[in-house]
Amino acid sequence: MRKKAYNQGMSEFNSLGLGRYVASGPQATPIEYVIVQRPLDPVLAFTRRSIDDVVNSPIVKNEVYGYYKLQKWVERGSEIVDLEQHWNPLGRRG
Repeated sequence: MRKKAYNQGMSEFNSLGLGRYVASGPQATPIEYVIVQRPLDPVLAFTRRSIDDVVNSPIVKNEVYGYYKLQKWVERGSEIVDLEQHWNPLGRRG
């Protein structure tokens, strides 16, 4: 008596001849990158204040907020200049 030969690989195909992809081995988990952003740290260091000072005093809060806005304004201005130099290296404004 002969056993029927059974091909495991062929059982993965459907009527169109296409099979399901089954990954073998351990599945790779996606990598997640985390960037820690602390935008107040340089401002607090510049003003020599702590976060407790900012929370407890409205005057200090307004002072730190003003310096924070100034820092953002300067950063955006420098980014604009960098982009203008990148896209038009021959022309320079100002």
